[in-house]
This record gives sequence, C-alpha cells and structure tokens, in this order.
Amino acid sequence: MFEVGSTLDLELLRTFQVVAQSGSLAATAEVRHRTLSAISMQMKRLETELDVRLLERGPRGVTLTASGELLLREAQALLRAHDTLVSRFSRERLSGRVRLGIPEDYARELLDDTLPQFMARHPGILLDVTTDTSGRLARGLRARRLDLAVVLDHAAGLEGGETLWHPTPVWAGPAQGALHQEAIVPLAVHPAECPYRQLASDALDAAQRPWRAIFTSTSIHAVEKAIETGMAIGVLDRERVTGAMRALDENDGLPALRRCVARLHFARTIAAASQPAVEALAELLRQRLSGRGPWQWDTLSARSPS
Repeated sequence: MFEVGSTLDLELLRTFQVVAQSGSLAATAEVRHRTLSAISMQMKRLETELDVRLLERGPRGVTLTASGELLLREAQALLRAHDTLVSRFSRERLSGRVRLGIPEDYARELLDDTLPQFMARHPGILLDVTTDTSGRLARGLRARRLDLAVVLDHAAGLEGGETLWHPTPVWAGPAQGALHQEAIVPLAVHPAECPYRQLASDALDAAQRPWRAIFTSTSIHAVEKAIETGMAIGVLDRERVTGAMRALDENDGLPALRRCVARLHFARTIAAASQPAVEALAELLRQRLSGRGPWQWDTLSARSPS
C-alpha cells in the first residue's frame, strides 16, 4: 500500500500513460522497448503500490477503471510539470516527427493560432498535418499513418479517445429561399465518412424525408458557398453559419440532429523517439480545445505561452 512519504516511480506513470493511450500492453511494450511481461509487471506494481485496480483486462486489450481515469489525469499533470521543470534547466529540445490529422472543417482555426505556436515553441519537431474527413482520419490512425488526430464522433471502428468539446451541428440553408421544404431535400455535403454528412442522412432517413446530395466536396469552403448561393442546404457547426445563411431547425420542418463529440485519439503505437513530441502537441490541443472548441481565439490569443 502506498504510504505518505513514499516515492512513486515516474517511469511507472509514463508506462501507465502509454497503456491508457494505446489500450494495449503489447503496444506499450513496443513503444517503451520492454517485454510484454515487464510491462505487465509494471502495471501490477503500480496497482499494488496505490492499492487500487487501474485496468480492466479483456480479449481486445485493456480499459481504464474509474480509478484509472482519475490517475491518468493526475499522472499527465504530474509528468507535464516534471518535464517542464527539466526542460527549463536543460538545453535539450524536443525533437521527432508528429503526424497530426484534423477535420477539414476546423483546419482554418487551428492553423490560425495553435499549430504555428506549437512549431514556434518546438522548432526541432517535424510536424506533418493532414486534413480529411473524420472517417479517413480514423483509418489513418489505425494504419499508423498518423500519430494523433482530432476526430468527430465515433468514426468507423475507432473507440475511446479523450473528449475535447461538443460541436453544435445545425442545419444551414441560404438566407433566402425554402430549399428545405422541397420534396427531395438537396444537400451540400462532404464525401462519405464525414460525421456531418452521416448526421444529415441519418436524420432525414429517420424522418422518411427523401434527399439527394447535389453537391459533394472535400472543401468546407466549397460546401459553404453551395449553401450561401442557394444550391443546397447542409449541416455545419453553428459557428460556421455566415450572414448569407440561416440556421434551420424543427420549426422549419427539419428533423433534429443527434449530438456530436470531438475527441483526441492517439495511434495504438507511436515511435519512441516521437512520443514526447506527440504528447507535447496533445497537451497544447487539450489546453486550447477542451470544453470550448477552436473558436474562441479572441481570449486564447491574448494569453501568454506557458
């Protein structure tokens, strides 16, 4: 049992953090360059020292218990404080390569501030950024083409992840006209594997409203233009509804949209040399996006870098 005055091994916490991110002891062994048995022993030792069950072991890997979730938050804060302290008194800079995936709908906001700031803070890190639909980003994570990604909702086969914020998807139509009342609803959407496209089609199908995708583009700006010019209606984050559009809802005869969640996901395995860099970017994304999303740049930009 852990007693007051005892010292907890930070390496156990680092291993636990990787286990929590990957959901796999085997993947952790690869990242931490240890044997599977060594990783298992470390986790058992950590549970013994804290006298609490941290992991639920199952056929598909491991998941965190409630105590494990609590420890993860505390461990991340402790490790961040430790690493920040060390970096302030060390000439060593973070290096490695980070492959980040972000939904195209939020690329402009993240590129305006967060990612340039990260590159300025860590010039030794090679940052590769990919924008795509959430479904394709999920496939990139599973194929290890990405190290971490911001993904909307439970994209195909992607489980877990850290909740960052709750987007507010709404029906959007042109400021003038009544396209939403047409017998066959004309939609402007992203290609398949886009959660907002899925939200629109699921809601209309459930309401037995016929629809047709008359405009499909990977570009959010093209989709917005198709809505503004009166070609179609679509589903956008409320913050993206411009003066040339208007938000629509049940009062306009459109079905309600289900809730959506934006989550931060890590690849199951990350190169050991890049792990600190990946975690540094993940922490900045948490700071900037948790609970608020990428929109409030007026208050965020005024803050001094930590």
